[in-house]
Amino acid sequence: MSDTLIHVDKISLSRHGKSILDQVSFELKAGEFITLIGPNGAGKSSLIKVLLGLIKADTGSVTKSSNIRLGYTPQKFIPNEFIPISVLDFLQLNQKVDANFLHETTQLTSIESILNHELSSLSGGEMQRVLLARALLAKPNVLILDEPAQNLDVNGQMHLYKLIQDIHQKQGCAVLMVSHDLHRVMKESTQVLCLYHHICCMGQPESILKDSQFNDLFADQMDELMATYEHHHNHCHED
Repeated sequence: MSDTLIHVDKISLSRHGKSILDQVSFELKAGEFITLIGPNGAGKSSLIKVLLGLIKADTGSVTKSSNIRLGYTPQKFIPNEFIPISVLDFLQLNQKVDANFLHETTQLTSIESILNHELSSLSGGEMQRVLLARALLAKPNVLILDEPAQNLDVNGQMHLYKLIQDIHQKQGCAVLMVSHDLHRVMKESTQVLCLYHHICCMGQPESILKDSQFNDLFADQMDELMATYEHHHNHCHED
């Protein structure tokens, strides 16, 4: 039995005559943690939307396992301040949730103290944890996270990434995460997929760090990235 949860085969997408995605192929397997990286405008969010079925690719196909359960957190979510809704009501919106599981999930994401707060009153960090909790309530075996730490301060980023790592390790769900914070997520990734309309390179973090196209795209971050990665592994990678 295959452990492939999502199979992406030669996806291409254009908008207004401009190529957004070009012949993109990869697989997400059970338990994997794939970090999707690339410059702004590289097509990362468009690829996520194709995977979720929110937009249709021009060519190519996305095949999902019959037992797939998706959890998703969007890059941006702005609640309507004119439609008041509490965090608790938002978590249960359009889905039935077991009370014990709801309690476990709010504890895991540290949002018990804000369940009665209005959604529109939350800080950026609180909103991201609430969105993550809602995604987890679907009991996903694939968690898709589009720039989850965007607009958070450094402390908020560290806490959120630690939470995502804990979820991956403890719950065993596959994770596909779009991120710019390479030095914070590389050590957890089983694979890194570097996208610039097409897949420039993909592989384990150790091999990606040595790839010339990766180095060209992220030259401004390489010193910090290498120092952090080597520190976490307690050894240096030879050229």
